[in-house]
Amino acid sequence: MAVNRTPILKRCRSLGLDPVFLGVDKKSKRQPNRSNRKVSEYGLQLKEKQKAKFIYGVLEKPFRNYYKKADNMKGMTGENLMRILESRLDNVVFRMGLARTRRESRQIVGHKFVTVNGKMVNIPSYQVKAGDVIEVLEKKKNMQRIKDILEVTGGRVVPEWLDFNPETLQGTIKELPSRDQIDVPVDEMLIVELYSK
Repeated sequence: MAVNRTPILKRCRSLGLDPVFLGVDKKSKRQPNRSNRKVSEYGLQLKEKQKAKFIYGVLEKPFRNYYKKADNMKGMTGENLMRILESRLDNVVFRMGLARTRRESRQIVGHKFVTVNGKMVNIPSYQVKAGDVIEVLEKKKNMQRIKDILEVTGGRVVPEWLDFNPETLQGTIKELPSRDQIDVPVDEMLIVELYSK
């Protein structure tokens, strides 16, 4: 399995991205040394695509497949793409506050901590649907790791399209998010322009 091992702060600096979107509290003290070169249109489009891929932890091939799927759906391709990325299981676990960072949420799903509608799912890219119930496995609920995570993420705001109960560690997808409910700093129209060339 391919894994992106790029140092988070270094990558955030090069993409001009705030590490908070990945769940990382650290800030880089270094400033990117920018030459005064003008960035081409293609460069801007590529940067937006790299931002989206980096935030959601998706590699090129699955990302292209998501784009094709979004293109075949009704509505705006860019909004559909963001909705598909946002409804990945690892992202939903992160949004609920069951992981400190997006990378940790991927690990939690992969290590069989989570059930969807009562069935254990260990695929981070699993697409959740409206009405799905996501819960931490009963035997994992009292683990120290989960308690530590909840201590850190207790104050995190859960998005409107999710319903999460910190006592039972159970969340419900009320509806799939609309674009204005997704607080990710990505201009999806540039990604659509890049892929539609």
